[in-house]
Amino acid sequence: MTIMQSLFGTHFGNLFDTGGKRASLRPRSLTRPLQAAAVLCAALLLAACGSNVNLAEDVPVQDRTAVPVQQIGVAPAAPAGAAAVDQRAVAPVQAGTTAIGQPPAHLARLVFFDFDQYTVRAEFIPLLEGHARFLAADRQRRVALEGHTDERGGREYNLALGQKRAEAVRRSLALMGVQDAQMEAVSFGEEKPASAGSDEAAHSQNRRVELVYR
Repeated sequence: MTIMQSLFGTHFGNLFDTGGKRASLRPRSLTRPLQAAAVLCAALLLAACGSNVNLAEDVPVQDRTAVPVQQIGVAPAAPAGAAAVDQRAVAPVQAGTTAIGQPPAHLARLVFFDFDQYTVRAEFIPLLEGHARFLAADRQRRVALEGHTDERGGREYNLALGQKRAEAVRRSLALMGVQDAQMEAVSFGEEKPASAGSDEAAHSQNRRVELVYR
């Protein structure tokens, strides 16, 4: 009764609080409390069914498309139009083309001397420098320095003179960086002339040192 009295006031209580007697209905006194109760219930129902979400509001949409992961250790593809490099087209680098025992094709192998002299003339220094570079490029190369003379003079004298000429060339090459183990100085004296004549033109061709590769 207390709850109903709080909602509808004393008019509801008068229906039952009659001292044990049957209360008489009073339609006019109940009309206003019942209308107020109905309005209150309708307001509570609408509040319960209400929503805070504004459907008219624009909500941004994020793109969740998966991004492909590049494989580790795999090189990216070459761009369109790029020319592919054929590894087989690269020519290998060759360390040397001259076989052991073969002389350099671009160098002369004769050093000439004046009469009865064993001093290397200055005009032959560039030639010996070229041979020194050729020998230094491959320590397996060997060269024999063969000294010669013309026919004038005794046999023993010419053998010694030819040896001095060969030793002079050997010392020049050693100063240019050639190892002693790569060279051998020998003398043939007048035994192997390059020219068989007896004039100065033939003699000048016989006073020489030949570089013979082995």
